[in-house]
Amino acid sequence: MNWNSIMGLVASLALFGPVLLIFVLGLGRYRSFPVLVLYYSSAFIYNLITEHYIIVGAETEYYWGLLNNIADPPLMILFLTYFSTSRTFTQRMKWLALTFAVFEAIIIAVIGLNTEAITILMGPGLLLVFGLAMYFFIRHTKQAIENRKATGKAVIVTSLLFAYGCYFLIYLLYYVFKAQVDKNGEENLQYVNDTFLVYYIAASLSSIMLCVGLVVEQKRIRKLKELKVTRKELSSLYTDTKRTAPLRTVLLDFDREQWN
Repeated sequence: MNWNSIMGLVASLALFGPVLLIFVLGLGRYRSFPVLVLYYSSAFIYNLITEHYIIVGAETEYYWGLLNNIADPPLMILFLTYFSTSRTFTQRMKWLALTFAVFEAIIIAVIGLNTEAITILMGPGLLLVFGLAMYFFIRHTKQAIENRKATGKAVIVTSLLFAYGCYFLIYLLYYVFKAQVDKNGEENLQYVNDTFLVYYIAASLSSIMLCVGLVVEQKRIRKLKELKVTRKELSSLYTDTKRTAPLRTVLLDFDREQWN
């Protein structure tokens, strides 16, 4: 078992970590977390396929990889709505995800579902996600430092910023500059293996960081839910008090005129 195989297994386990943790922490149906489950489940399965822990045909592996790359930007944009600060911005992000999905459909319809289409689509998609992650990183990191709030969100978005920064560099080297192809037009297998190794390391570190962020964020969510329950109970108690007070006055004072 070589170093690439070891890191491939580590990356697979790391990619499954967020999926498992989301369900353990009870976040499976919370806001945009189901999208994150779908994203990491697909990446986890594809990683197992490429490492031959799941045996499929070469064609199935090829198209799974293509579809995985196509679904990546829209899914991650939808998940990032979790960090949005307003309904208007959330709606704009959803429209952005839909628009990019339509753009992908047009490119595939013209060029076909192949590596050339993925090369065209991945660049803008990775940049979009990286740009949004950078925006939310600055915002939530500032909140975490100055106000000691949103620490979980800051850690989660930091993990995504790191991941997509690495993915974009890999995209440039592998798909744009084709650094793995030598002067004779032949593919350098060692360079390909090194590229996969970088991907495995980036995926592992970002997934572990994401898991830490999920744990911290779940504590904040739990406190918010407890606060909402407390407010609801106090509101209900206050409402009952307001209703009871006039009624009690009426009951006690119904014969005031007779006593006066």
